[in-house]
Amino acid sequence: MSHNHQFETNSKKLYIAIFINILLTIFQVVGGILAGSLSLLADALHNFSDAGAIIIAVIARKIGNKPASNRMTFGYKRAEILGTLINSVSLIAVGLYLIFESVDRYLNPQPVDGWIVFAVAGIALVIDLATALLTYSSGAKDNLNIRAAFIHNVSDAMASVAVIIAGILIINFQWYIVDLITTAIISIYVIYHGWILLRKAVLILMEATPEEIDLKRVKEELIQLEVLESIEHIHLWEIADKQYMFTANLVLSDKESSVAALELVKQKLASEFGIKHTTLEIINSSSSSSL
Repeated sequence: MSHNHQFETNSKKLYIAIFINILLTIFQVVGGILAGSLSLLADALHNFSDAGAIIIAVIARKIGNKPASNRMTFGYKRAEILGTLINSVSLIAVGLYLIFESVDRYLNPQPVDGWIVFAVAGIALVIDLATALLTYSSGAKDNLNIRAAFIHNVSDAMASVAVIIAGILIINFQWYIVDLITTAIISIYVIYHGWILLRKAVLILMEATPEEIDLKRVKEELIQLEVLESIEHIHLWEIADKQYMFTANLVLSDKESSVAALELVKQKLASEFGIKHTTLEIINSSSSSSL
């Protein structure tokens, strides 16, 4: 019951964040058009992608919490990884589009109203920080999918700071090119974080060994257990973010203590590496090389 209650509470926070981001997008689009500011429109587009990111996160989380079935024996947790994949691709796409637009605006310059830029970006910064806190408190620390949405919001808050600075420079020095430079900086930042999330999602989907776990060290730690003679055919991967799966063939020093040996290995994996889902097979040393 407590887990369901926490889930509902977190979901409500995400719904609020979606609503706020959509309102902010409309506000920034109007402000960007009135000011003639590409950086404000860029920030608006980024905010709209924030709303989309959170919507995807909510849907993926709902699917991910469905119980396992005969067809989906591992459950639906990887729906959240697919959500992360979509979000990261959208981040990169938004960043590339903004770079294209900034180049076009450089070739066709327009005057920018610095006061509108400053005022709209200032309000946007406050809202961005609020939505970032909402998404973070909804489970960003422990969930890759929610973390993707959180990064969307944090990057937008940073973008708002950059737009505020651009507004100040435009007001005082009429440096309209600062608007384009700010847009390019926002774009590069967005692409960078999109790439990090994309890489993580792809590695999980490809069942790569988690980067935070050293497989060589896992083997070294296990082989130090007196009950093991050797350990072979190790596989370690993630079903979802920080949900590790481990399989291996074990050759025991004492064939009579198989149950105790399995328990020791499982305890070691759980306590040292956070690996709680294991499939272990005991084999004879004479056949270990062929299995």
